[in-house]
Amino acid sequence: MTSVDLNADMGESFGPWVMGQDADLLEVVSSANVACGFHAGDWDVMADTMATAQARGVGIGAHPGFADLQGFGRRRMHLPEKSLRHMVQYQLGAALGMARAGGAQVRHLKLHGALSNMTSEDEALAEACYGAALEVAPEIIVMVLAATAQQRVVERLGCLWAGEIFADRAYNADATLVDRRLPGAVLHDPETAAPRIVKMVQAGAILPEDGAPIPAAIDTICLHGDGATALPMARAVRAGLEAAGITVKAFEGRRGAV
Repeated sequence: MTSVDLNADMGESFGPWVMGQDADLLEVVSSANVACGFHAGDWDVMADTMATAQARGVGIGAHPGFADLQGFGRRRMHLPEKSLRHMVQYQLGAALGMARAGGAQVRHLKLHGALSNMTSEDEALAEACYGAALEVAPEIIVMVLAATAQQRVVERLGCLWAGEIFADRAYNADATLVDRRLPGAVLHDPETAAPRIVKMVQAGAILPEDGAPIPAAIDTICLHGDGATALPMARAVRAGLEAAGITVKAFEGRRGAV
């Protein structure tokens, strides 16, 4: 692989409560997943984050999650399918409108937190969320957790998609993420994470803590923007990739099975 995207979740501040170092991260990443107000963020934060991303040539994505401000969207919720679909469409619609008002464009969609984890395990749930989003924006690129139920669904739907791996999370043997409540689930050391992610990109595979390598479509690498080490992690990962001859640039999206 000669190029890969580097993305970060951001736009997660709320009124006067600041979370993350978005402006600095936008100097490093090539794609930004902007919170849509349900798990984090608000209309002003969304507009400002998109404007900064647009000015710096960073691809903009909608990052919908559960309506769970207190739990930051990381608590599992069970909704009727109709309500779940409307929840995704409502947030994506807000992102599309805010971007258009600022002269920008939403290129991709990435589910957040518990909603993402649940859809990585459940194809029916993933199909409900992605189908709902595609009804609103048929040509949007759906960012999926590589080698999980999410990928199987977008391959079947025939939509544009991009496979994602995480620089700051540990993996289970089935390509799902280790539960945050478990020790070692979240990685904090940039000097450990950077060479690990370079190895994954070069191998074209997820390298779980236990188990065999999992071949994966690696189009983009994620960093969580809310972590204390997010900025040094992003810089270390980008430097490691570039030192290995891998260019960091926004993904184009692919269609169909790998």
